[in-house]
Amino acid sequence: MAAERRNPGFPPTSRRLRRGLPTNTIVKFVPQQEAWVVERMGKFDRILEPGLAILIPVLDQIKYVQSLKEVAIEIPTQSAITQDNVTLELDGVLYYRVVDAYKASYGVEDAEFSVAQLAQTTMRAEIGQMTLDKTLAERNQLNHNIVDAINTAANDWGIRCLRYEIRDIHPPENVVQAMHSQVSAERSKRAQILESEGSRQAAINVAEGRKQATILASEAIKMERINEALGAAEAILAHARATAQGIESVAHSISNSAGGQDAVSLTVAEKYVNAFANLAKEGTTVVIPADANNVGSMVAQVS
Repeated sequence: MAAERRNPGFPPTSRRLRRGLPTNTIVKFVPQQEAWVVERMGKFDRILEPGLAILIPVLDQIKYVQSLKEVAIEIPTQSAITQDNVTLELDGVLYYRVVDAYKASYGVEDAEFSVAQLAQTTMRAEIGQMTLDKTLAERNQLNHNIVDAINTAANDWGIRCLRYEIRDIHPPENVVQAMHSQVSAERSKRAQILESEGSRQAAINVAEGRKQATILASEAIKMERINEALGAAEAILAHARATAQGIESVAHSISNSAGGQDAVSLTVAEKYVNAFANLAKEGTTVVIPADANNVGSMVAQVS
C-alpha cells in the first residue's frame, strides 16, 4: 500500500492479486500462468503450479500469487540531463515477466514498484552518458542498455525485463527551435551544393560538347586534306603513267619506223629554230652558241 501511495500511476498487478488471495479450501485449482506460493505454519513450503492442488487446513496458507504473464507498466515522465547539459523530459513503457515466483515473493518487498524505480534511475544514468544528438539518434541502443542494466540488478528479484521502450523525448523549447534552425540551414546548404554541382556539371557538359565539336571539325578538315592529297597524288601518278606511255609509244614508233630518226631530227631542228626566234622576240639581248649557223651539227648531236 505504501508503494501505491508513492506511485499511483503504476498498475498494481501483484498487489491486486495479493489483496484477493485464495482461501484454503483443501482442494484448489491453480489457473494457467499463475504460481501460488504456499507457506506452512508461516514458513515457505512450496509453489503450486497450474492444476489440482491439495492443501492442509489451518497449517497451509496461500501467501503470494504471482502472475507469470508478461506485464507492461508505464514509466511516468521524468527529467534527465544529457552529457552536453540538455534537460530532457522522457517517459516509457517497461515489459517484464516473473521467472522465479520464490524470489519475486521473498527477494523484494514490491517487485513491480522496485523494477519501475530501477527503470527510472537506469534511464537517467544512461541519458547522462550520451549527448542529445546521440540520444535522439540511438534510441534503440539506449533501450537495449536500459534492459541490460535492469536485468543485472533485478536478477535476485525473480524478474526478467523483456524490453524497454522510450515513448517520447521532449527537449526544451529553445533546443527544439535551434534544432529546427539547424535542419533548415542544412537543407539550404544541401540545396546550394546541389545547385552549384548542377551548374558545374552543365558547364562541363558544354565544354565537353565544344571539345568534341572541335575535334570532329579538325578530323573532318584532316580527312578533307588527306583526300585532296590522295587525289593530287593519284592525278600525278595518272599523268606520269600517261606521259610514260606516250613516250614509250613514241619511242616504239620511232624505233620501228624506217624514217623515224629523220622525223625526230627534223622536229628537234624545227623547235631549235623556233626557240631562238622566240628569244629574239622577248628580249634585246640574245646569247647564242658559237656554231648557231650550223643547225645540221645540232641535229646530228640529237640523233
